[in-house]
Amino acid sequence: MIVSGIPYDDPTPHPPFTTPLPPTSSSTSTSTSGSASASTSPLGSTSTSVPASTSRPSPARFAACYAALAESGVTAIASIHLSAEMSGTVDSARAAARDAPIPVEVIDSRSIGMGLGYPVLAAARAAAAGAPLETVTSAARRCAMSTRTYFYVDTLDNLRRSGRIGAAARLLGSALMIKPLLHIVDGQISLLEKVRTATRAIARLEDLAVQAAGDGPVDLAVQHLAARPRAEALAERLRKRLPALADLQVVEVGPVIGVHVGPGMLGLTITPHTS
Repeated sequence: MIVSGIPYDDPTPHPPFTTPLPPTSSSTSTSTSGSASASTSPLGSTSTSVPASTSRPSPARFAACYAALAESGVTAIASIHLSAEMSGTVDSARAAARDAPIPVEVIDSRSIGMGLGYPVLAAARAAAAGAPLETVTSAARRCAMSTRTYFYVDTLDNLRRSGRIGAAARLLGSALMIKPLLHIVDGQISLLEKVRTATRAIARLEDLAVQAAGDGPVDLAVQHLAARPRAEALAERLRKRLPALADLQVVEVGPVIGVHVGPGMLGLTITPHTS
């Protein structure tokens, strides 16, 4: 069994790779690949002369990855990817899956970042325990449905330019006067609330995480771009406010997500904890 996940369109033209999980009775690993047509810095910023753009991996790259895994002895693949509302990655994976030499189940996570990462981890745990493909994909879908993502950006300009802004587009006229709180709904980025200052926006982000967590055990990821001190301070406050917190991570988003959200972004992804 293989669990593969592409968290976002990849800015570097490298071949697919796999990272083995702990040995089990079945063959299990995580696979990532992608491509892009832009020059980006580690913070997701672009040069002054070349606008950043991203592109989905081609069906041929997926086909090559699936074929290589089949040749290595893998008997089934759970292929989990970012929202089809934001990228054509799922379409490429499905096109390749139709002609794959082994069963491939392609799953649209309807999210990005750790909103995709948690379903991939849930599927990987099931696969590592020797579960069949149906059980592995069910674990991923259950996790995706119960995972919530909220985030704050200093400006909507990057999202507007990249076309990822969805229902939040009505804010563009006042983007310089407000600090938008956004969330992912039905696979799209949508406006949640308008807040006047960055301090109030981050405080509200914290409250939203507490509300979403409820009383049960949860895993939480604080995601940021070029804002680690701010992210770590938010994580520390949440650690104190969530007594049932099972796992807390502070991670910086990759350069391609950075292109779309811009420096200063803070995001929270909450999912029910499963052992």
